[in-house]
Amino acid sequence: MKICYFDCFSGISGDMLLGALADAGADRAELSRQISRLGLEAVQVAFEPCVRGGITATKFRVQAPAGRQHRHLSQIERIIRAASLDPAVEERSIAIFRRLAEAEAAIHQMPVEKIHFHEVGAVDSIVDIVGACVALELLGASRVYCSPLNLGSGTVQCEHGTLPVPAPATAALVRGKPVYARGPSAELTTPTGAAIAVTLAASFGPMPPMCVGAIGYGAGDRDFPEQPNVLRVMLGEAAGVSEAVEIWVLEANIDDMSPQLAGYVTERLLEAGALDVTWAPVYMKKDRPGFTVTALAQPQDCERLAALLFAETTTLGIRAYPAQRRVLERSWAEVETEFGKIRVKIARDGGRVRNFAPEYEDCRRAAREKNVPLKEVIQKVNFEFLKKSGTGSL
Repeated sequence: MKICYFDCFSGISGDMLLGALADAGADRAELSRQISRLGLEAVQVAFEPCVRGGITATKFRVQAPAGRQHRHLSQIERIIRAASLDPAVEERSIAIFRRLAEAEAAIHQMPVEKIHFHEVGAVDSIVDIVGACVALELLGASRVYCSPLNLGSGTVQCEHGTLPVPAPATAALVRGKPVYARGPSAELTTPTGAAIAVTLAASFGPMPPMCVGAIGYGAGDRDFPEQPNVLRVMLGEAAGVSEAVEIWVLEANIDDMSPQLAGYVTERLLEAGALDVTWAPVYMKKDRPGFTVTALAQPQDCERLAALLFAETTTLGIRAYPAQRRVLERSWAEVETEFGKIRVKIARDGGRVRNFAPEYEDCRRAAREKNVPLKEVIQKVNFEFLKKSGTGSL
């Protein structure tokens, strides 16, 4: 599987992304040809070499007639559907614009159908979004990952006047995503760039395991002294583990709670989205025996799970820190045994089976129904799985 990683250390905008994908090898002539299918009058595109902070990059430019036409979402969708683009390109492009419309609707407290785009509805933004989706398809990138977004700081001028960075639409789009502000006082992540990232990215965090085949740099308009104003994309084949994302670790030490509550707390945390929950015995101050409860959380679930820990335990404080998670590709297989069908969880690394484990609840149910020892059921399932995998029938 070919994947594309957006490295947004200096933010992301539609033109920066399109420039980076062209720089990474997307066919520029084919890109221009497919953009022309949109039927936007007197629009010309250009890919220009430039340097930003000592890095050679590609600047994507759109030349269109003066004036900005406001368009409703339905009008933009008609333009895209009429262009006879690849179905995947059409689907991705419309999904991005829908995400933008939902963000604008939330800001203005209006139905999505009544939202009309200002800057985002301009010709160059339509070209940027559709062009980026075309470029990803030309490069064969079936999955996208993204770094945390550098939003920038300060203010930005738009049709509504001077607005704080991030602009309201950008702020609405990145809710629940990892973001930060570092570098020049400027808008680094635009609404268009944010919409593309949050719509297409499977996850946000460090670069996933991959064999890098191509790297591209897309330039922004300005050249900052503090950092290169470029977006970097890295393309390659997925390698090894299927998940490599940033998570948060929540920990609390507890010495005054009944152990009876621990199981219930675990259930509540898992129901609320915790990736894993563990309890470990510890000795605390004054030699009091206690527990350390640890919950693994996705970034967007961190606050909710912390609130749940405060509500359901007696802790007065929680430690929270980021960590990286690596998980092998997981799948299920059914094994036929004398006790019935039992599921087996399989962990693979590049297609090779690394680990497997009979599903405990299936084995437990079979042991009770057949009135046999649980360990005997597990042994039989392991035997049948190994026999099945040895024949290549998995």
